[in-house]
Order: sequence, then structure tokens, then C-alpha cells
Amino acid sequence: MARHAIAVWQGSGKEGKGNLTTQSGVLNNTQYSFSSRFEEGAGTNPEELIAAAHAGCFTMKLSFILGEAGFTADKLETKCEITLANGAITKSHLILKASIPGISKDKFDECAANAKDNCPVSKLLNTSISLEATLG
Repeated sequence: MARHAIAVWQGSGKEGKGNLTTQSGVLNNTQYSFSSRFEEGAGTNPEELIAAAHAGCFTMKLSFILGEAGFTADKLETKCEITLANGAITKSHLILKASIPGISKDKFDECAANAKDNCPVSKLLNTSISLEATLG
């Protein structure tokens, strides 16, 4: 399986502008710029998209791991914070809030750590990945 996205950029790095389109069409000529990446301008940015990809991948992987262990979550909610510093992504921090009937804290921690280490996006990222997991 292969997926794709297209980035188009026009102009210089600071004054230029670009757009992103994904194969699914979820992003369709979605704006990005210096302002949306390094300030608070309108549009998306690569780090936000990596955060969404990592949160989504980790959460789905955890769901599969829980299923293999005999558990079904009522809800898994993951926030991912990507840190960009000195021109590099230096950290991905996953913040998980979970509601899983019948699971012990130890089993929950084991499953969450497994998902953090083994989801495909975690394996792709060459950075520090941390996890803060709360079972409620």
C-alpha cells in the first residue's frame, strides 16, 4: 500500500506561500506558509500534520493491542505535541486519556508503551517520543 500527498510552493521561504493536497482529498489545496508554520497565521503546517498522523497512528495501534489483550476501549483520546527547534523535530509527546473497562493500570501501561514503541509513525520518527497516559 502507498499513499501520497502533493505540496506546491511559490516564492521565497518567508514571503512565499504553498498548498497541500492529499490523495483522499481531505486536504485540498490547503494553505500553508511561513506565517502558519512559525507564527500563528491561517493555514496548516508540516508539524501539525505530523502531530495528527502520530496521534492517529498511535491511538489506532493501541486499539489493536488492547483488542489482542481482550479489551475494548470506551474511548481513547490522544493529543500529540510536536516540538520544532533549531530546524529539526526534536520531540513528539503523546498525551493519552483512556477509558477501558476492566483493565488494570499495569496492563494499560504495558499496552500504551507497546503502541508508543511500535506504531508505524513512531518507527518512522527519528526523535525522542514520550508518553503521558491516564486511565480514567
